Amino acid sequence: MSGVTDCHLHIFGPTARYPYTDNRAYTPPEAAFASYDTLAASLGLERMVIVQPSVYGKDNSCTLDMAAAAGKARARAIAVVDDSFSDSQLSEMNDRGVRGIRVNALTPAGMPLDQIRKLAKRIAPLGWHMQFWISGPQLVVLADIIRALPVPAVFDHMGQFVVDGGMEHPELTTLLSLLKLDHCWVKLCGYRVSKKGPPYDDIRQPVAALIAAAPTRCVWGTDWPHPHLEGRPYPDDKFLLDLLSIWAGDEAQLKRILVENPAKLYGF
Repeated sequence: MSGVTDCHLHIFGPTARYPYTDNRAYTPPEAAFASYDTLAASLGLERMVIVQPSVYGKDNSCTLDMAAAAGKARARAIAVVDDSFSDSQLSEMNDRGVRGIRVNALTPAGMPLDQIRKLAKRIAPLGWHMQFWISGPQLVVLADIIRALPVPAVFDHMGQFVVDGGMEHPELTTLLSLLKLDHCWVKLCGYRVSKKGPPYDDIRQPVAALIAAAPTRCVWGTDWPHPHLEGRPYPDDKFLLDLLSIWAGDEAQLKRILVENPAKLYGF
């Protein structure tokens, strides 16, 4: 399959050139672009979306430089900004491959949540989206704001809903209701949501519901190099990709998730 896209990965280091922010929740080991590129080649991943990790705060240098190293034909980036960034800075980032900003409410140094509406209006002319890394309870609280956004909303890690709450849990039903809206998307990077770990059978039914709700607005990512797992099992990237083939149900839906949907969202 041509054009397969990994929509969620991080690059860390070298730390001598890209030091971590003091205000961080964890300290990851270095994870070089060359190492990711080797993995991508082995899995047949042709395109990538490099997501700004929280340990760099709002210094997007590493993420932007790595996107440049991969080349515009292959890579896009998701940045972290706040309202201190000028319009000219945002425009420059757009030229360097940024296609969205990350709203991170789970670790330090993220964008303040009270800036969501204002920044959404500022990034709308660029055609960017907002990528939300928030908890399930926060998703419920922010749902009305997300519904009214003038830009697409993309939910990291399947919205971080509580997986053992059942299919009628408010966190999951809120996520599914949002996915009925044309501007809401979800990343089927679900191993962090799973309570049981591999083979992640506890998220099979929710994933099926997410795909059914938004078959043309689901994307997938490895989350390489899988930082900040806090004792949870370290996933096997090949297994995650193989599992997606099962989740998708058929080749046409798999192509949507891996190729067609990312091309639309990120402008490949």
